[in-house]
Amino acid sequence: METRRLGQTDIDVSVLSFGASSLGQEFRAVDLGEALKSVRVALDNGMNFIDTSPYYGRGMSEVLLGQVLPTIPRSSYYLGTKLGRYAPRHFDFSARRVAESVDVSLERMKAEYLDIVLCHDLEYVEMSQIVEETLPALRREIEKGKVRYIGVSGYPMKMFKYVLANAAVDVVLTYNHYTLQNDMALELVPLCRAKGVGLINAAPFSARLLANAPLPPWHKAPPEVREVAQRAVEHCAAAGSDIAKLALQFSIANPAFATCVTGSANPDRVAQWVEWADEPIDQSLLGEVQQILQPIHNWFYVEGRSENNDEPRPIA
Repeated sequence: METRRLGQTDIDVSVLSFGASSLGQEFRAVDLGEALKSVRVALDNGMNFIDTSPYYGRGMSEVLLGQVLPTIPRSSYYLGTKLGRYAPRHFDFSARRVAESVDVSLERMKAEYLDIVLCHDLEYVEMSQIVEETLPALRREIEKGKVRYIGVSGYPMKMFKYVLANAAVDVVLTYNHYTLQNDMALELVPLCRAKGVGLINAAPFSARLLANAPLPPWHKAPPEVREVAQRAVEHCAAAGSDIAKLALQFSIANPAFATCVTGSANPDRVAQWVEWADEPIDQSLLGEVQQILQPIHNWFYVEGRSENNDEPRPIA
């Protein structure tokens, strides 16, 4: 699989990476054997970066990774986790919790070090704490040899711009913002490039909005967004294709993003994504789908504190 350099790190990351949120049963109940097999299928097929968090399954994702990763040579993959969010309404970005969280993640995954640690969903807290307390504490974990690179992850564009302007980070992970429907993450490309920050894209299917599957109950898309997306889904099906294939291919095509993170506890699904990544994108179908999605282009929702978000844009 093609690899790209992640900012100014020494990491050459595969264009498609394995997201382990599904191992924490964030979207559905999973078969543990299948879940563990998914990790192996991903690595065996060239996906060399694993992204997880103590929030996923409230530790379950990291624990399950700890059952399979010790059997795989550590030099064959990069491992990233997060900290700061531990339950839907439990956030702790204090310096003390930073040190504790890193140690717990290392123990759960039976790892000696973490390649990347990100502050998770920081839009729920005061941004100044991340800059003045959390990131400096993470730098101390680098000095201890427990962490190699640090950064932030979350949803709103506004909070990324604040962090990039006020702190030194190695990596930024944005989700749902470089897809067929929303390409607002392009705003981050020149900012990250200017500072040598690696840019990671995640969630190419926008939590199933761009997939031939029912949306999860918590999805924030209003009826008009769902209706337009469904038309795009049906158009791809009529053309003999799957919108998920087009969505994945689109999200890995831009070299400004080092990798695209997506995950499943279904090993067959993971293998299918690898096949799709190797196939050329249907440019004609892409243009047709983008035209269908134009009325909801760059629709987004508010996540976290209102002051950490831009003003929502009206749907055309």
